Amino acid sequence: MTAQAVIHVNDKMQTGYSYLLEAEEGLNFDDGFTPTYSPKEMLELGVFEGRYINDCQNEFPAAWFETAKISDTPDLNLNYFGIKSRLPHAEWQRKGWIYGPDPRGWFQWYCRYYMGRRLPDTDAIQIKRWRGFSRHAGQIKANCYPGDIFCRPRQRQALLQWSHDPFV
Repeated sequence: MTAQAVIHVNDKMQTGYSYLLEAEEGLNFDDGFTPTYSPKEMLELGVFEGRYINDCQNEFPAAWFETAKISDTPDLNLNYFGIKSRLPHAEWQRKGWIYGPDPRGWFQWYCRYYMGRRLPDTDAIQIKRWRGFSRHAGQIKANCYPGDIFCRPRQRQALLQWSHDPFV
């Protein structure tokens, strides 16, 4: 493992937060956590209508954004499956989907985890949520013909946004 680094965060949703990178980028994941895509790959494929971590790009590697599909305003055409895929942040909060020090939710947690941050309690919650999300793949398999990637596009987009294979 390389020397530990501290990341300092100051963006629209979080100021004065710092975290330690304890693992190499993209390595040493929990045994029960096997995401299909890296954050960079997800951003390139088209997630969150191009509008998610735009104001905090300095926190993450510049390479993640070189070919990312991003926009200053939500654009459903940037999503891989071309459909609306997100709820307002206030709804995430109301539903209790925000955990630990990641005010933007699961994908922000995943980006930070991928970078090497480890927070055992928060990680356990988010990994459990990620594993539970795989049920959507089962629904696609049960209701769609193999190879019909346009069957259930909302569920497929959601799977992609949770780094599961949407092409099941």
